Amino acid sequence: LLGYCRRKGELFLVYEYMPNGSLDKYLHSQDNKPTLSWPHRFQIIKGIASGLLYLHEEWEKVVIHRDIKASNILLDNEMNARLGDFGLARLYDHGLVDSSTTHVVGTIGYLAPELACTSKATPLTDVFSFGIFILEVVCGRRPIRQNAQEKQVMLVDWVLEHWHNRTITDTVDAALHGDYNVSEACLALKLGLLCSHPFVDRRPTMRQVVKYLEG
Repeated sequence: LLGYCRRKGELFLVYEYMPNGSLDKYLHSQDNKPTLSWPHRFQIIKGIASGLLYLHEEWEKVVIHRDIKASNILLDNEMNARLGDFGLARLYDHGLVDSSTTHVVGTIGYLAPELACTSKATPLTDVFSFGIFILEVVCGRRPIRQNAQEKQVMLVDWVLEHWHNRTITDTVDAALHGDYNVSEACLALKLGLLCSHPFVDRRPTMRQVVKYLEG
């Protein structure tokens, strides 16, 4: 954050300029954006992972973003990723548990299932959203889409089915035309599934995620 201005009840936040805009334009736009290469995709995943680790464990307070998705990821001139839009974020002191409940906020498709029962955002609800985000980046597909029969298909279920069938590389974005690092893609896909596990206690922390991504 570089600064802000409040005028006539409106608040303007000034951030560093991100010349390449938001990530979703490269994954889903019809505006003839160039296909995002695999090295850039893996770099983006690792960058957002390290950013979330900082928010969850390394800043002076625990920050839960609550709206991790491709449209909130901004890209600089070297395609390095920055996590933006902290309008829904919550924060509390390290060592304490945020016991407060709020209305469920976020974006459909990225919301952890336990939020429907508890309405409590935690670092592990961010981890769930990050898992869906990983799958979106690797597969080039939105978290929810309609199939030919106009039924909703969840991205995580589609990838999980391929994993069970041992065809998980078939889920990698076809726009890459096979030009990707297979071991990195398999790691990312399995990590995406692990992070978006429906059971909270099965998900890794962001510190574990970063360790996995660093080998």
